[in-house]
Amino acid sequence: MSAQDDLPKLLGDCVHCGFCLPTCPTYVLWGEEMDSPRGRIHLMQQHAEGAPLSGPMVEHFDKCLGCMACVTACPSGVQYDRLIEMTRAEVEQEHPRPLQERLVREAIFRLFPYRRRLRALRGPLRAYQKAGLDRLVRRTGVLERISPSLAAMERLAPPLGKAPRLPERVAARGKHRATVGMLTGCVQGEFFPGVNAATARVLALEGCDVVIPKGQGCCGALSLHAGREEEARAFARRTVETFESVDVIVVNSAGCGSAMKEYQALLADDPSWSARAEALSARTRDLAEFLVELGPRAERGPLPVTVAYHDACHLSHAQGIRAQPRALLAGIPELTVREVADPDICCGSAGTYNLLQPEAAAELGDRKAANVDATGAELLVAANPGCSMQIATALRRGGTGIAVAHTAQVLDASLRGLGREALVGRPE
Repeated sequence: MSAQDDLPKLLGDCVHCGFCLPTCPTYVLWGEEMDSPRGRIHLMQQHAEGAPLSGPMVEHFDKCLGCMACVTACPSGVQYDRLIEMTRAEVEQEHPRPLQERLVREAIFRLFPYRRRLRALRGPLRAYQKAGLDRLVRRTGVLERISPSLAAMERLAPPLGKAPRLPERVAARGKHRATVGMLTGCVQGEFFPGVNAATARVLALEGCDVVIPKGQGCCGALSLHAGREEEARAFARRTVETFESVDVIVVNSAGCGSAMKEYQALLADDPSWSARAEALSARTRDLAEFLVELGPRAERGPLPVTVAYHDACHLSHAQGIRAQPRALLAGIPELTVREVADPDICCGSAGTYNLLQPEAAAELGDRKAANVDATGAELLVAANPGCSMQIATALRRGGTGIAVAHTAQVLDASLRGLGREALVGRPE
């Protein structure tokens, strides 16, 4: 049975109760029924009954972030995550987009899932930032006039320094406890290489041999969540092959981990790959999830820092991982964790959303940044590169200088006794 055969039942699960409304970022912004989950499900039903994918209908689907807060909130168990992915796949197959929109989308998907292309961009981008051209370009507004999506890409790029390159194996420190494979990711690997380095050190200090396959590529998350199913399947097959020799795959990017845990559904109709995909999904762990399962061994040093913890949507809603990162932070002496108001409302990153829907994303980013600022924290901790870029950009736009770090970097600073100076004042 194909995924499309499941559509009538999945649509019928929604009883239109409205519990999803206050959790939906776009409904919160605009109060428009068709920009809520139940409104979009109504449009999906219309299309299933024969209505064409009109421009206005597709626009409502495009405005969905795919944050899955509605899935968490729904008392009827509606699988909206599957519905929106299936619908987006139909949109990509059936709906002709305007030329400029097609060009922007092709540029995004020909760049971000490819590490070598991102790496080639690093040098020119570093020179551009170092020369101060970024500030000049933003003042002129020239990119906004050419393309709001191109302007969003430029704004979101984090300050780039030298990128540490990891070996293919990092040996466990002390008594060996586990051997794990580590996904380095595309954006994480090239724009936040320090996060990967910190992840490998933390795992090694906790007694893990860390295998970092040199030939690994994109996991397919961006393609999967944008409805580019065949592209996502090709990336998934390569990832399955790459990590079949390890017992556990540790992922430090929420969107990537979520996608890899969905491989069994993505490749379910492929008899050559379905069992292999299911096995990999079962062995995939988020970093925080794995470290809590493993249990702490390395001594934590004090970090007298006040942090605000941000729940990435693909960690909290897609993977149900909320308590584990907080438990890891709570285990660090002298570190104080403050909660961010409205944690279930997306920051606006959502994969490629902040590039394709920059105005809505900026509104959500500003809301999130204001809530982060209100905590009075010195450091924002997030577990997804897209969230880090999105919120850091919004904080800068609002004139707030809060540093941003990944959970792995906070643990790394504690385990190595680096003190607060290693975290507070980060340029990211």
